[in-house]
Amino acid sequence: MAKTADGEKGSPFRSLRSYNMRVYMAGLLLSNIGTWLQFTATSLLIYQINLKATDSGINALFQFLPMLLLGAWAGGLADRFDRRKVTICTQSALGLQAVVLAIVTATGHANLPVIYALSLVLGIGNAIDNPARRGLVTELIPPHEISNAMSLNTTVMTGSRIVGPAMAAALIGPLGTAWLFGINAISYLAVLLSLFSLRTSEMLPKVAAPRGGKPVREGLAFVWNDVYLRNIFIVFTVASTFAFNYSIVLPKMSDKLWNEPNGYAILLTVTSVGSVIGALTNARFRVMTIRRFAYGSFLLAMACLILPFAPNFYIACLFSLPLGIGGTGFMTAMTGLMQQRTPPEMRSRMMALQSVAFLGSTPIGGPITGWIGDNINVHMSLIYGGILTLAVMPLLRGLESEKAL
Repeated sequence: MAKTADGEKGSPFRSLRSYNMRVYMAGLLLSNIGTWLQFTATSLLIYQINLKATDSGINALFQFLPMLLLGAWAGGLADRFDRRKVTICTQSALGLQAVVLAIVTATGHANLPVIYALSLVLGIGNAIDNPARRGLVTELIPPHEISNAMSLNTTVMTGSRIVGPAMAAALIGPLGTAWLFGINAISYLAVLLSLFSLRTSEMLPKVAAPRGGKPVREGLAFVWNDVYLRNIFIVFTVASTFAFNYSIVLPKMSDKLWNEPNGYAILLTVTSVGSVIGALTNARFRVMTIRRFAYGSFLLAMACLILPFAPNFYIACLFSLPLGIGGTGFMTAMTGLMQQRTPPEMRSRMMALQSVAFLGSTPIGGPITGWIGDNINVHMSLIYGGILTLAVMPLLRGLESEKAL
């Protein structure tokens, strides 16, 4: 890795000088707007059936359980095979899932068991897609720009959360959920076009993992034997499991605390604005530091503690900004720290392990968050995650002196 001073800054958009990076990010942006359109519509559809946050938590279990079970294995797959081709296959499959969801909703068959089953299919596709799609980014830019590229990748993902939920809020009334699912299906054409448009001759040669061995076990051992990676993974996993599942309970909080039954999409949009701010802030840094990770984790935890006490919906929207800034700030910092310390042939496995911690933990944290919101106290459904995140943050002490490889 090119040696630069800790905290050195540059343009947050410098990776976009690459043609391949521009094309890929444009396709991802359009496709992910559709993805968040579907996510928002699905959350509202599920909540409207029984008015229970637990139902959304169960749906999260089905959607993200495959990431927990298959994520690490999928990282080994992405390290061994052509990531672009794997991503083309998975994005095509995800587009077909959206088509089926649109059809069953339009024909009146979208009950909870059907939605759960399709969420499971979506989860399987995402588990395989995530490490290949994210790992492909590292083949589009020079190694010293990986941290910036990954932050921009997250910016695209979170930026689409601004447009997608806002579109859902505007369109779900006049069009209904089925049309929103159909729009998402069409949006997959954008990312597929970008994948076919990449100039393969300009892509960096991939350092393939050797065949044989035990890639999943090797990846876990690599993290566990490095105190630097082990401690940040513990903090990251706890925060992801218990503090980052706010989308499970925001529909109920909006309805019960602030008397805005349709305010979920607006809250998610405002949170996404904060997410873009958090991602772009970290994208300026050429080298990621533990301090940036700690800042993001602390801000996420504090936002979880104060948001439930917002006196009205407008203040809740204001408090949602730091929720997004902290959430994406700690996530992009984690990606940068991990990639700086990981050899090229293990990058997809490390990204898969990060996804297992971030998304694969949702089958655990999602139902717990929903159950707390329904059976204990809707305020506590966010507060407990903030408390647990603050409790593990002392593990980060002393790690700043550790240097990336």
